[in-house]
Amino acid sequence: MLPSSQIEIRCQDGFLLRGQCWQPDASPKGIVLIHPATGVPQGLYAGFAAYLQSRGFAAISYDYRGIGLSRPASLRGFQCQMLDWALLDVEAVMAYATDQFPQLPLLAVGHSFGGHAIGLCDSSVQLRAAAFVASHAATLTVIYQRVERWRARFLLRQLGPFCAAILGYLPARALRLGEDLPAGVIRQWGHWADQPRYFFDDPDLQASRRFARPAMPVLAMGFADDLWATPPGIDLLMSQLVNCQVERRHIEPQPQHGAIGHMGFFRRKHQHTLWPELADWLERQLV
Repeated sequence: MLPSSQIEIRCQDGFLLRGQCWQPDASPKGIVLIHPATGVPQGLYAGFAAYLQSRGFAAISYDYRGIGLSRPASLRGFQCQMLDWALLDVEAVMAYATDQFPQLPLLAVGHSFGGHAIGLCDSSVQLRAAAFVASHAATLTVIYQRVERWRARFLLRQLGPFCAAILGYLPARALRLGEDLPAGVIRQWGHWADQPRYFFDDPDLQASRRFARPAMPVLAMGFADDLWATPPGIDLLMSQLVNCQVERRHIEPQPQHGAIGHMGFFRRKHQHTLWPELADWLERQLV
């Protein structure tokens, strides 16, 4: 495996994102931008980025503002919403990629919220193609299991806003719920999740209009053991990409896969079973 190089990406508002760039020995066939899920550090995607590198792609992984290596010294009082990730951070990563690799076709892989960001940001019209992995309209109504739906509602509508008000952020690490989240992120996430059509019901966002802009091939990958990104949520999100050619794949975990769930696709144990399917699809979009 070839080493990656650390990169810094300056956003339009001056915020500095930190990430990694993975380049093959030979001239890359394309550049793949890996947009993370909510509160997921870029380390989860390192193995997949290295795999793409081995397949002849260049790849960029990074952390949204407030997360991982892009986290400030303190989240208390840090001003950030989920929408900033899409409209500032993803836009900056796209600008960086076009500046550094001006001749290469641009592709994107969005994990969960990373798929939302692809649909929301202006620069997605520059993409050759995009893959949405476990990405869905995350309204609470699409969570089938009653206990899981209750847990999600408690986190997003009670615990999260309470911690944001008292502490100024959600201490998710201490609660063993993943990465700490800025107060504005948990508030906006909770507000959207409580709407029947997620952020498509936010009149100020005009998400349907935004999702109608890109016209490209899209692969939507969902997993039968994912308790959050269930088929109705994926259907709702994909239905808004009205000018894209959407291909849906619903994957049943097999003994050789093991559990996949909402987070598992990018774990290294799937590099010989699931990753080739996505890399093959990305390669076909370059023809």
